[in-house]
Amino acid sequence: QVQLVESGGGLVQAGGSLRLSCAASGRTVSSYTMGWFRQAPGKEREFAAAFSWDGVNTYYSDAVKGRFIISRDNAKNTVYLQMNGLKPEDTAVYYCAADHRPKYYSGAYYAEKGYDYWGQGTQVTVSS
Repeated sequence: QVQLVESGGGLVQAGGSLRLSCAASGRTVSSYTMGWFRQAPGKEREFAAAFSWDGVNTYYSDAVKGRFIISRDNAKNTVYLQMNGLKPEDTAVYYCAADHRPKYYSGAYYAEKGYDYWGQGTQVTVSS
């Protein structure tokens, strides 16, 4: 089993930055796909960013591309989401997710069903 704990959320003004962290325990996740999803009030959870299981590729939704950066520190068993240029529409609970299965096409990274471990989430609120 893998446990994921997110941190780093909070309240920030529009245009500001936050860095979310996702610390994994239970197993080493260096060969896992790691992703970030988010759920805004009244909306379904949606994909934000992912780092491929082989450490080569990153994937972003159109909504965050160019503003968010996903990274991983395998020595710390931790994944990060650097969020820049935040907008009020980025307000959401952000969830870290992990999956042990290799993925061989980009679409596999975007679906919730492609992840078997989830954190509890961290709230990000962007004020206008």
